Amino acid sequence: MFNLNGRVAIVTGASRGIGRAISLALAERGATLIVTDILTDPVRAFADELRGQGRTAEAFTLDVTDSASIEAAVQGVLEKFDRVDVLVNNAGIARDQLLMRMKREDWDLVVRLNLTGAFACTQAVLRPMLKQRSGRIVSISSVVGQMGNAGQSNYAASKAGLIGFSKAVAREVAGRNITVNVVAPGLIDTDMTRALPEAVRTEWVSKVPLARFGSPEDVAAAVCFLATDEAAYITGQVLAVNGGMYM
Repeated sequence: MFNLNGRVAIVTGASRGIGRAISLALAERGATLIVTDILTDPVRAFADELRGQGRTAEAFTLDVTDSASIEAAVQGVLEKFDRVDVLVNNAGIARDQLLMRMKREDWDLVVRLNLTGAFACTQAVLRPMLKQRSGRIVSISSVVGQMGNAGQSNYAASKAGLIGFSKAVAREVAGRNITVNVVAPGLIDTDMTRALPEAVRTEWVSKVPLARFGSPEDVAAAVCFLATDEAAYITGQVLAVNGGMYM
């Protein structure tokens, strides 16, 4: 069960945090990993680490806001492996501020990277997926995209947009055996959340019925499930990994 042997998987924003955990989990299940990130040295080091564990992995420098960068990376994958089976749209950024104080450039950056970047990466892999008549696309949204959060209107809009985008694309490509789903994490223990003041962390955890932060591995397990044959009849869905924070 949950075997990904022979599948070629691209993960964006793979060098740390949730993206790293997703990549490790996919590799453990046998996938050939294409780890991508805008940070060249960390993603190359991560690919070396995966190969050191006996996994098949390649690294590509990828800027999801740059169409040429995306096309070059996908073309490189096709030249080497002749297929793309899984795309995980994980790359993301936050620029938090109350709306009245938010700079237009911070709105534009977050939407361009989190939402338009996922659009561009998905569009780039669809042609080979349509040709091979199979594929799995999973985008990482957020509980904030479902319930909102003060000071994160740009981030919430981009993550909510991923949900609508994924549902629409799921309808377009279902006839070719391509599924498109979303994983929406809640409070996850990452470098970003560890940097929060302890009082803020405590307040947020008080809103979680399971009374703890989730781990990147919790998110990775959900992504892996949606990438497997066992999830072949699931498309256009949002799998919430939030400890009950939003139901």
